[in-house]
Amino acid sequence: MDENLNLDQHTSQKYNQELETVRAEVLAMGGLVEGQCRKALKALVKGRAELAEEVASSDYKVNEMEVSINAKCTDILALRQPAASDLRVVVAIIRMAADLERIGDEAEKIGRLAQTLAEGRNGSSYRSDPKHLGKSVLDILNGALDAFARLDVEAAIETAAMDPDIDAEFESLTRLLITRMMEKPASVKNLLRVNWCARSLERIGDHAVNICEEVIFLVKGSDVRHLSLKEIQDRFLQPTA
Repeated sequence: MDENLNLDQHTSQKYNQELETVRAEVLAMGGLVEGQCRKALKALVKGRAELAEEVASSDYKVNEMEVSINAKCTDILALRQPAASDLRVVVAIIRMAADLERIGDEAEKIGRLAQTLAEGRNGSSYRSDPKHLGKSVLDILNGALDAFARLDVEAAIETAAMDPDIDAEFESLTRLLITRMMEKPASVKNLLRVNWCARSLERIGDHAVNICEEVIFLVKGSDVRHLSLKEIQDRFLQPTA
């Protein structure tokens, strides 16, 4: 199936509105999650214990939005019995909401670790190490959400292509932190906490890639979750002259 998406194709205006409402709710959830990630990174790098605690204690908002989205999708499935592109919309939205909820979980983890680092001793010299990685992760998350907002397959593929660099940066940072652990055994606990934060950031990047893949599925009807990036690019990107 390679059928372009059209959310305004129904004779029932109420049906159109239901699909748009649930899509808008996912975008709102994405905005909330992105904000949580930004706060978590800032709390970590700046040593803001109060901001870290705010992020760690706010994950319930993300969970509530996922429950609401799933309930709306369940109603659409039960009452509208969607087929073809409409079914793709519902399936993609359910999966995107799950990825966003998991991103929220990772932001919560960073918040809790950042709070411990900010309140403890000897954490200040290491907590800024993931700053650049965090910026790259925020960029890929923003790009994924923007591609979904615009239903832009090309933008989704270009955004997903950022992930290998994020993985490489995470591996490089892990090696650096391990070296520091060997040099300063007394700081191992804090260095492990920083590495756990970096791992959460890397996972956020992976979930952002999943969202990009759902954009492709939603618009084009092709499940690309098990294809390589090159296979996706070859299939959906026009060759440059």
